[in-house]
Amino acid sequence: MLDKLRCIPFIAASLAVLAVFMGAARNEGPEPEAYVLMEADTRSVLNEKNADKRLNAGYLSKLMGILLIAEDIESGKYSADDELTASESVANTKGAVIWLESGDKMTVDELLKSVIIGNANDAMTVLAENSSGGIEAFVMDMNSRAFDLGLRDTWFVSPYGYYSENEYTTAYDMAVICCELAEHDFLTPYFSTWRDFVKGGKTELVSENTLTRTYDRHIGFKACHSDEAGFCAAEGGRNEQGTTFVSVVLGAENEDISLGNAKKLLKGGFSGYKVTFTMFPDEMLVPVKVKNGTASAVEIYLREQGKAAVPKGSGELRARVVIPEYLTAPVRIGQPIGCAAFYNDDMLVYETELLTKSGVSELSYKFILCKLLEKFIEK
Repeated sequence: MLDKLRCIPFIAASLAVLAVFMGAARNEGPEPEAYVLMEADTRSVLNEKNADKRLNAGYLSKLMGILLIAEDIESGKYSADDELTASESVANTKGAVIWLESGDKMTVDELLKSVIIGNANDAMTVLAENSSGGIEAFVMDMNSRAFDLGLRDTWFVSPYGYYSENEYTTAYDMAVICCELAEHDFLTPYFSTWRDFVKGGKTELVSENTLTRTYDRHIGFKACHSDEAGFCAAEGGRNEQGTTFVSVVLGAENEDISLGNAKKLLKGGFSGYKVTFTMFPDEMLVPVKVKNGTASAVEIYLREQGKAAVPKGSGELRARVVIPEYLTAPVRIGQPIGCAAFYNDDMLVYETELLTKSGVSELSYKFILCKLLEKFIEK
């Protein structure tokens, strides 16, 4: 009996080790088809695989629709407390739903919960029709907003994420959409809720993104899967200093791979990178000479100071200013005349234009005569 008791700790330890290896095995396997890690403020890409490859992202495309709704709310078009009425369109909604019927009324708050947490397509229908007047118009607005953001490898066919061979995006483009979402702080409670209820507690909502309850730096966004798109995840994290990283994983084989890689990428961002400022004072910029002008030189300035995401341990950024030897009048106020580039070692991390602080008119006979007259009077 004593020998059997002595074996129990050994068996327990063996089972614990086996569990660890089994857990590791679930996280191993083929890499996702594409992924990207982006620092949200600078939009710097810090890690990627096939980040520009056009793929179907399944229900992640709802994130663009949520962005439009968020922008409408913050612009004052409507508020989270406003009550919206479902049209007959909700009857034809397929996929995840909260069983809305024509004439049902729900607040924007509950509709947003339903879309963000429960992936509800009928709730998205109500919001989309309220924002743009119809589903087709809303899809046009989604594509227009994507174009405004510079996303040239994204095209939406519906606000739901139903599979279509004509709909595509990239890990990079989806990360940019998430960076925009991260700027709307009022969305964070929705994105951070794993389980909730709507319709007077009768309908349960459960998020597919388990990182909402397991990752302490989580601020959003979404996880999904389908036969065509595989397992996809878009995840955001923020540290105590306010630095935000976004990871997007597309085309993973299973949930462990998609969410595991999303979290791993974010951890790599927080442990390996920092955000630094350019800090280049205008006083260090020498005025540029002007030929054939009413002034001999013009002062210049940086269009804007910037930020850059660089590896931790990096020193100060090195600046290189490129300006012409002289300008020829006329010179406009705010005229771009060069650039300032900032490097971390040999890597360009930020670039901005150099502009003129004032205008300089072209030299004329009238101006020359006036100056000669001024000098004559002074004597």
